[in-house]
Amino acid sequence: MNEESYCAYCRSPRHLLAAGLERDHIFPLSKGGDSHAENLCWACHKCNQHKAAKLAAVDSISGEVVPLFHPNLQRWDEHFSFSEGGAMIIGTSAIGRATVQALKMNRPEMQALRFNWQDIGWKPL
Repeated sequence: MNEESYCAYCRSPRHLLAAGLERDHIFPLSKGGDSHAENLCWACHKCNQHKAAKLAAVDSISGEVVPLFHPNLQRWDEHFSFSEGGAMIIGTSAIGRATVQALKMNRPEMQALRFNWQDIGWKPL
């Protein structure tokens, strides 16, 4: 697991998070996952909390259950983008949409933070 400077899911920058980042087991230990590097990533507290032991969620467009985004096997920009103003994360695939919903990546307080972070020079990745 490489220590990153942002959340593997919502891309919140480590230096702007009061709680920093936490180690996340992408495939949860409770579901048989392990602590090998390929199953670990850095996540903000809220993404880690909302993900919990989830492996899949419903895509809001197709209604199908799809796996959540796997940050070590998939590229973020193939499943997500930032809105024009940078305050919202847009799921651009079924996996992205399901992950945005399951991890509550666009809750109002997160949108407000992203908007305010831009005032101090942060730009979405």
